[in-house]
Amino acid sequence: MRTAVVAALLGLGAFAAAAGLVLQLHAYPLLAKLQHDINTVSISRGEGVTAVVYPPGAAPEVRHDLSLTATTHVEGDLAAPEVKENGDVTVWKRATIVKEDADGLVLSAEVRKVCLDRRTGEAVAPCRGEFYETEQGKRITAEGRSLLQPGLNFVFPFGTEQRDHDWYDTVLNRPVAIHFAGEQLLQGLDVYRFAHTIPPTALGRFAVPGALVGSAESSVDVTQYYGVTRTLLVEPRTGAVLSVREDIRQELRTAAQAEGAGTPVFAGELGLTNASVTANVDQVKQNLPKLFMITVLPAVLLAAGAALLAAGAVLLLRWRRGLVAGALALVFGACLAGAITYGVTNASDPDGSLDLKNVVSSTNVDYGLR
Repeated sequence: MRTAVVAALLGLGAFAAAAGLVLQLHAYPLLAKLQHDINTVSISRGEGVTAVVYPPGAAPEVRHDLSLTATTHVEGDLAAPEVKENGDVTVWKRATIVKEDADGLVLSAEVRKVCLDRRTGEAVAPCRGEFYETEQGKRITAEGRSLLQPGLNFVFPFGTEQRDHDWYDTVLNRPVAIHFAGEQLLQGLDVYRFAHTIPPTALGRFAVPGALVGSAESSVDVTQYYGVTRTLLVEPRTGAVLSVREDIRQELRTAAQAEGAGTPVFAGELGLTNASVTANVDQVKQNLPKLFMITVLPAVLLAAGAALLAAGAVLLLRWRRGLVAGALALVFGACLAGAITYGVTNASDPDGSLDLKNVVSSTNVDYGLR
């Protein structure tokens, strides 16, 4: 009986410890990563917005009290050369188009492609297909090993920390520090709030029709200024951005005009709809149990395994019997746990279901670029 107790304790301890080690050393690196085959659509809306619109066949004009809809489509580019099964880099393409609701006129549109570190979410280089395009035929591409869109573009790192992060601003075309601003509850999830305010910043100087800025001149030189207050709600364990709200201010100023005295070309707030936020939350809630299996569970198993092994060793030394049975139980328990955990982990690998060898090209969608 004593031999059986010792063997059981040592076998169960070895099983738990081995399972914890495999989950920590093999499952976490294999499963805690951005997916290659992402394909999502999210909607943002704004009310009472002032913006420049572009009526067909007519000059651009400033309109007020607009209702806007911004549609963002994010997809994985499985044909990108950087995309490899269980590789450290993935490639995502994002297209955003902003329309006013009354006439369906396009206010702005962009498409961009970025290579991402699958664990940190940071943009990485070299990235042979990296680009961004906000006007049809005027695509900006990366050169050599340069990083065209550095920082975080889509998500935060797994295990997001309560600190500043570099968030890439698609208007300034550079990363800007976004600050941890507290915790809150979002549809049952504990989330981190990150926020920053970018003060009015000059984007460039160019000529516009005088009528656009209230001048009798046929053409007027102006400087475009851009500022935004941005708030992101992030689920820290997965790094998923669940909610985005941006209060955007852009204006055209002549050399004689001070801040706020120019012509507003965009003034208003855009935020993800409740439906899009709920879809993001639901997706995270589906993923959290899987993440628990490879983050919290390994620590629990290792602690339980250590306790069982210690108890078995104490009884073995005290009773001085069951040495052979205990040794066999150790080996059997460790091997069985390793085989089961390793097999289940590999079967759960999302990359295993992808046929990356026969991908012809990534999805091509109409991005609405003018």
